[in-house]
Amino acid sequence: MAETERTRERERGTIPQTPYEIFIRSRKEFLERQDTGQVVVKPSDREFFLTRQGRLMYHLNPEIHKDTPLQDWRVFSHDLKTQSGKHRHQGGLVIYVITGKGYSVVDGERVDWQAGDLLLLPIKPGGVEHQHFNLQPGADCRWIAFSYMPFFDHVASEFTQTENSPLFNAQS
Repeated sequence: MAETERTRERERGTIPQTPYEIFIRSRKEFLERQDTGQVVVKPSDREFFLTRQGRLMYHLNPEIHKDTPLQDWRVFSHDLKTQSGKHRHQGGLVIYVITGKGYSVVDGERVDWQAGDLLLLPIKPGGVEHQHFNLQPGADCRWIAFSYMPFFDHVASEFTQTENSPLFNAQS
């Protein structure tokens, strides 16, 4: 009878969660999101929030929507009833006007816009203060903004709210 050599592999316990293991896990989650993440974002899957800036719907937001492939983007709609709040950040925001007619005050200068226009907030050291207004209160006025977060991080963008939306103040 021939001798059989048997080897037994030792069962490995739980691997400690070192920064290396966390990195490996995050890369695996990233690749899985690229393969299986939500490709079409429908408004019915999102909700509006009443914020200091106004009535916003976040289509992409890495803090609250962790199942989408593009975690580096923040995309949100603003349902502009009368006027937004006013705030300042380093700029670099792209806004596409979906419906309505209005204007923005960008660093004290009025800029008019209407449906189909693209508003580009300039990139400036010290930030760009801006506020948006619906020229026809009561009429539908909505725009969507696109922000690439690695850029915001690169320019050390900050957000400073300088005035709240009237909708937010009415809620308080």
